[in-house]
Amino acid sequence: MSKKEQNGNVSGTKIKKGAATRTFEIITYTLLTLGSVICVVPFIMILSGSFSDNRTILVEGYSLLPRNFTISAYQTVFKAPKDILQAYKMTIYYTGLGTLLGLLMITLTAYVISRKEFKYRNTVSFLIYFTSIFGGGMIPWYLMYANVLGMKGSTFAIWFPALMSPFLVILMRTYVTGSVPDAITESAKIDGAGHLTIFTRIVLPVLGPGLATVGLFLALGYWNDWYRSSMFSTDSSTWELQFYLYDMLNASTALKQMAQNSSISTKDLPTESVKLAMSVVATGPVLLFYPFVQKYFVSGITVGAVKG
Repeated sequence: MSKKEQNGNVSGTKIKKGAATRTFEIITYTLLTLGSVICVVPFIMILSGSFSDNRTILVEGYSLLPRNFTISAYQTVFKAPKDILQAYKMTIYYTGLGTLLGLLMITLTAYVISRKEFKYRNTVSFLIYFTSIFGGGMIPWYLMYANVLGMKGSTFAIWFPALMSPFLVILMRTYVTGSVPDAITESAKIDGAGHLTIFTRIVLPVLGPGLATVGLFLALGYWNDWYRSSMFSTDSSTWELQFYLYDMLNASTALKQMAQNSSISTKDLPTESVKLAMSVVATGPVLLFYPFVQKYFVSGITVGAVKG
């Protein structure tokens, strides 16, 4: 028998799995399936409830399929389309600008503190890590931005405070250290390259997964934020989407409380279905965007776990 035929027979032979391996796979696949169902079912119920009649939800509860299909909840949410589109516009503005500037600042900071030739890299790293454990508190934080820096009423106060976080800086520094060996940067220095050239031509091209991971964290943080609008916004035209929906929900709750003291039936107020429709409106764009960065997110968040 020729060597080619022997290789063909070897490659065509299936390796039998032991009982322990098959048991482990069954348990793993079962747990993953259950975990997926647990994650997906709530959103299906939210989507279904947003298209269900509010009275039906109050009487019969939630279900996986819409009952008495209606779009009244979305009509209520988009009753003032100009306002909600303005909230979408401002949220996209905050998310885009904050994510881009945050990525730039975090990546530059991570590159600097990852360089061994930087004399104070340990001190700077400690100061960054220290802020993740101890903070000044909400009141000093608010007074600094509102009174000292005079940012109250400005859109600057909504996107600027979230540009950087200690966790993301440490994560990016770890990725830079693991992805760019010192030998490569030293060779570039010998050839006359400066730090700017090394950063733009050597470091950045290999930071795809890290940038996607940090960018996703930043984007989700900006998209889901409502707190800074409640603290610093003085004009409804600068509200973030989440705060706009929060304010609308409060108004709906207030109407329900007023109706309880009058002859109006609370079942006629689409409070429950509106809550679910708001959740769909707020999370829909994120769900559409996430699949495109998922593969980078997984490889970026596990950086340093296994080194080849």
